[in-house]
Amino acid sequence: MSGRKETVLDLAKFVDKGVQVKLTGGRQVTGTLKGYDQLLNLVLDEAIEFLRDPDDPLKTTDHTRRLGLIICRGTAVMLVSPTDGTDEIANPFVQADGA
Repeated sequence: MSGRKETVLDLAKFVDKGVQVKLTGGRQVTGTLKGYDQLLNLVLDEAIEFLRDPDDPLKTTDHTRRLGLIICRGTAVMLVSPTDGTDEIANPFVQADGA
């Protein structure tokens, strides 16, 4: 085994592709992954933040704001997923009212 540190994630396949990143504290951004390092610091271009609902900070809304070129600090990154090939589905665990 070499002395070089590697991340558990292989983010090389996502470079120059759209990714969605969830950060600690509930922030959620999408953008084009331009670079990363072994500490999971991410460089996103054309980043867009999904704003949270003022009444329920755990929910995001359809309102967005453009951030441009940003760096996401690795210690704040909780989830990285591709934007292509993912669709939002209804929650199968939510029971209908009156059940």
